[in-house]
Amino acid sequence: MNTIKHNLFTAAIAVASIVAPSFATAAQLSSDAKSAIPKEIQQLIVVDYRAMQNSSAAMEMKDRVLPPELKRFETALKSSGLKVDSDADVLAFAAFRDAAGQGTRTVGIAQGQFHTREIMAHFTKDKVKPVMLRNNAIYPMGTSGMSVVFLNQTTMVFGDREAVKEAMDARDGMTADFLANGDMVNEMAAVDSKAVWSLLDAKGTQTMMKSVLGDAAQLTDYDTVSNRMKSSRYTMDFQNGVKFDMAVVMSDTLTAATAATLMKGISIMKKTSGSPLEKSALDQTTIDSNAGTLTVDYSSSDSQFASLLTSPLFQSVVK
Repeated sequence: MNTIKHNLFTAAIAVASIVAPSFATAAQLSSDAKSAIPKEIQQLIVVDYRAMQNSSAAMEMKDRVLPPELKRFETALKSSGLKVDSDADVLAFAAFRDAAGQGTRTVGIAQGQFHTREIMAHFTKDKVKPVMLRNNAIYPMGTSGMSVVFLNQTTMVFGDREAVKEAMDARDGMTADFLANGDMVNEMAAVDSKAVWSLLDAKGTQTMMKSVLGDAAQLTDYDTVSNRMKSSRYTMDFQNGVKFDMAVVMSDTLTAATAATLMKGISIMKKTSGSPLEKSALDQTTIDSNAGTLTVDYSSSDSQFASLLTSPLFQSVVK
């Protein structure tokens, strides 16, 4: 498994749109949630449901490009008896390298005010029995093949059983957790005031940027740039239309400037062959570099973004 999703837009809005949201201002993770994320994180996506309820663009995006893995998570959550549309405030997905170093696992974390007694009664009625891992009761989630464990009444962890077990190992201090990853923790401080945000490590950043750049990733200059990508972060906001901001941290100022030049070149090429709508979208995108960081900023109205979803340009980005 690679990162949760390797492009600028798909994962953030798709995750944000899994359930009908309500009201809040930021998607911040609690200490309990952070402790259940293993240190070797490759990508973390965090969504505030309650900031999304009025975004028609987000809902339409979900219908078009919800990744299969996240759709599976959604189905499993609903089949577990958890009322995700009313109980969940924040949802996070973390892709991390497994303990054996053989690949990447994904775990989900939901925060809210969960009616755990009702959920446990649902499990009891259906004769669902947990597997105990130390003091953690790990319950199977229906026929999905996934499992869930409640850390307390406000935080639950779910995913494939092995992913959940590794999350519990981190939470119980058997292995290092997210809070021991100083680079990621520092990056988080720059984004967790937003409704949707994501962090990627060096490998995750390289994979994402290769997907975004397309054919340009075959250029010799890109190899030099790729090897100097340290991390990246992006945010999305839906309060007044759609706003997307991405920052890719490079090893030095020259590399960031080179990456910006590559992306600007791609933008110019797309403009020559795109529709008026696509050209307008590119005109609303600002690409720059500053102090060793490549920045990409995009904004539009909900209606403009909804129209862009059907364009060839957008389809090439999210494929």
